Amino acid sequence: MAQVPTSVVAAAGLVGGYAVARWTRKRPLGGVVLGTAGLVAGREWHRRAGAPAAAGLGALYVAGFAGSHPLAKKIGAWPAVLGVAGVVAAASWAVADRG
Repeated sequence: MAQVPTSVVAAAGLVGGYAVARWTRKRPLGGVVLGTAGLVAGREWHRRAGAPAAAGLGALYVAGFAGSHPLAKKIGAWPAVLGVAGVVAAASWAVADRG
């Protein structure tokens, strides 16, 4: 079975969590999407790259979520979410997905 890149899972969690929260107007539901994707990505980061890498990428994932809020005040919500998702995805690819 083909493996889904962790970069895709992490980016989908950030973008999907925001989208669900925005469109359903239920922030906790968006949090479920964000958290579930984060746990799945974290498990794979640990398996593929080890505990220190998983801890660093997990911290980046949470920082991206938190940082998107003040960034959204400056550049808008969607650009902020897409920007942090891109950063997290790039780091995830470099650390855990790249051959």
